[in-house]
Amino acid sequence: RLRLHDGKLIKDRRYHLRTYPNCFVAKELTDWLIDHKEAPDRETGIRLMQKLMDHYIIHHVCDEHSDYKDAKLLYRFRKDDGTFPLSKDVKVFMRGQSIYEKLVSVEESILKVREENSVKYQRTFLGSEMIDWLIQEGEVENRQEAVELGRALLEHGIIQHVSNRHHFFDSDILYQFWINFRRRRRLTELLNENSSRALSESPDSPFCLRKLNPDPGNTSFLSVQTNKEIKIVSAVRRSSITSLSGNSNAYFSAPPTLVFPPVAECNPKSVLKRPVTNEELLSPGAPYVKKTLTIVGDAVGWGFVVRGGRPCHIQAVDPGGPAAAAGMKVCQFVFSVNGVYVLHLDYQTISSLIMTGPRTLVMEVMEAIE
Repeated sequence: RLRLHDGKLIKDRRYHLRTYPNCFVAKELTDWLIDHKEAPDRETGIRLMQKLMDHYIIHHVCDEHSDYKDAKLLYRFRKDDGTFPLSKDVKVFMRGQSIYEKLVSVEESILKVREENSVKYQRTFLGSEMIDWLIQEGEVENRQEAVELGRALLEHGIIQHVSNRHHFFDSDILYQFWINFRRRRRLTELLNENSSRALSESPDSPFCLRKLNPDPGNTSFLSVQTNKEIKIVSAVRRSSITSLSGNSNAYFSAPPTLVFPPVAECNPKSVLKRPVTNEELLSPGAPYVKKTLTIVGDAVGWGFVVRGGRPCHIQAVDPGGPAAAAGMKVCQFVFSVNGVYVLHLDYQTISSLIMTGPRTLVMEVMEAIE
């Protein structure tokens, strides 16, 4: 948006005796995207702008078109006309960006390269140091408000403890900005963010499920959508399913027909003896140990079921699957998925993170000390 303002593509324009402030011509913008290597062709440029429309970042000046047309039509950034919707997530993100810009623009910044356990971390700060700075700069009124802000930034993935072991505290614990707001991003990165709408609509977690109509070159694993089919795999050894399919190949050429009765359901009553809160998990001296599991999905899936929310827990594990081999057990709590802190998320969101991520899954779990 700012680059378009600088290049005079965004300006006041007159159409049918009316002046529309701060708008751009769609066709000119598509040309600009290609000229500035933000899109390889017009089709990709249109898809990118549609993505911005879908997320309420740009809109037609009269809201007469809900899609982006590569034509001489006028569009505008909602930030330029005050119609940009500021949700809680957006507000936290923008607050984090503002604080980051303030910190990196001063000479004696608290952001430094620091070392912990022989590992160097970029853009780090101490929790208490950040709180002092926030109060000094007038960002907050007191230490409690600063801790709440720090926790919001951590829960939204903007900052994190350098080894993902702690929430945000007023202490000498070392944190870092997880997002480098000054990294030059390309618009085409937006097209790599796959959404999984079917996951959020399905009441069941997909990780114990088989892959449907797979292509051996594609490592994404899909879920079975109907509840009746979902209740099959958690305690069934994968060798049994493969033999039933009549196919020795590691990938099913067609979904096998599972005709035997389910041995265990993926959606039974919670395995937890009692509810556990995030505060209980993260409190100093809590009887929990953190473990890192690396799980390489196979042709059936990853072999576990996650349930609950804030925090989520492992509800079931296929004893013959990759998760069990990696050391996953029921009743463990999911701390992070592929480096993303997830204690504050529900299981549908964690499902989406896993399903849209790589085949090799790195999870941190918290397990009760016996």
